[in-house]
Amino acid sequence: MSALGTFGASERVLIIGIGKSGLASARVLRERGASVHATDEKPITQLADAVALSEGAGAQFVAPGALAPLLPSFTAAVLSPGVPLTSPVVRAVQAANIPVFGEIEVAYRLCRAPMIAVTGTKGKSTTTALIGHLLRACGLRVRVGGNIGNPLIAEVVDAAPDEWVVAEVSSFQLETIRSFKPRVAVLLNIAPDHLDRYFSMDEYAEAKFRIFANQSRTDTFVGNLDDERIAALQGSAAESRLQARPLWFTLGERREPATMYCHGDAVVYAPVAGDPRPVVAVERGDIPLAGEHNVQNVMAAMLAALAIGCDIRALREGVKTFRAMPHRLEPVGEVDGVLYVDDSKSTNPGSVVAALRAYDRPVVLIAGGRSKGTEFAEMGEEIRRRAKALVVIGEAAGEIAASAHGVPTEHAATMNDAVARAAELAKAGDVVVLSPGCASFDMFRSAEDRGEQFSRAVRALKEHADA
Repeated sequence: MSALGTFGASERVLIIGIGKSGLASARVLRERGASVHATDEKPITQLADAVALSEGAGAQFVAPGALAPLLPSFTAAVLSPGVPLTSPVVRAVQAANIPVFGEIEVAYRLCRAPMIAVTGTKGKSTTTALIGHLLRACGLRVRVGGNIGNPLIAEVVDAAPDEWVVAEVSSFQLETIRSFKPRVAVLLNIAPDHLDRYFSMDEYAEAKFRIFANQSRTDTFVGNLDDERIAALQGSAAESRLQARPLWFTLGERREPATMYCHGDAVVYAPVAGDPRPVVAVERGDIPLAGEHNVQNVMAAMLAALAIGCDIRALREGVKTFRAMPHRLEPVGEVDGVLYVDDSKSTNPGSVVAALRAYDRPVVLIAGGRSKGTEFAEMGEEIRRRAKALVVIGEAAGEIAASAHGVPTEHAATMNDAVARAAELAKAGDVVVLSPGCASFDMFRSAEDRGEQFSRAVRALKEHADA
């Protein structure tokens, strides 16, 4: 970039993709004095509202076909995470020698506060929100943003040096980083996902590994010792890809090099400095979230907070007061003794496996949607092992039903239909879990819309039962 450390008045910037992230980038860069244009490859008939919002934010919209004569005037482009680097617009911009930056890279360069970044296939949002909650419980000023739902650039632009920024970052966002360097990087897990975008699991894993690519010895890496791909990052100083100080967690008993582990009914922390005697970080019964995967999320969040000097006692109390995020194993009601749980943010098979393992009572599972190129074999095995019945929806319904062959299965055309069929299959003491394992766009506007429709159907069911 020419003077691109500031993204200020001397810049003429093209925003590629005018979803939530792109609109936030346009708004922030205009406020900094940059000249901003925006483009999007979606059909113009689908963009009327977004175009109006982008122009309201001060960005002039340019259709992709009209970009060519303007390209020489741009000093930088900011890429929204949903737009792949292989898109025709991105290739045209790169061919014109215009540097392309992801939104989180721009956010990082503008941010004056230290940053904790979280990635992984599942659990990112819960862990990100939990870290923010824990830091506040310790008296720190915190901003939380990124892939969790509110664009990072909007959160960091006026953050002060004495605040902390906690960022959820996706593999898509990490593809375009250059200098992005969090003080603490958290890598939760790597399981099959987004294989409609990546050629292989290795390529997907490499995108995740970029979260620690720029870290140095003064930074901290928090990693899951139970995940084979992440645990393989260990090695001698000469061989390891990790330059940051590593802090490892495991669901198992203490083993090297774990810093946090489970012992009986407790999560235990073995301090890496000062008094080395292990201390109870939190009792597992005090974790207000269902499932072993959430024990891992708590471990990761506590280690991230400990890495920046938080007190273990304040963290212990902070964990107790955290509550499940919307659409993530969120209980939404009980009808005739049956618990209904919204896990609509489960968009890959690994998340469904974790959801099924979270309950020690019979499960009726609602699953399906638009596949992201992943296989359903492991998910099918877990359904056969743990679900008493299955209701399938969406484009992947047949594939999921086939993977769970032998489990009583119903096909539903709508969410209301799915909830009604699940209610017929369940009895008092059971749990009905919406955990789709797929994207939502075949039937719903978003995962949030899918979860809200589920909740409305459950409320209607309850009203009918109470009538």
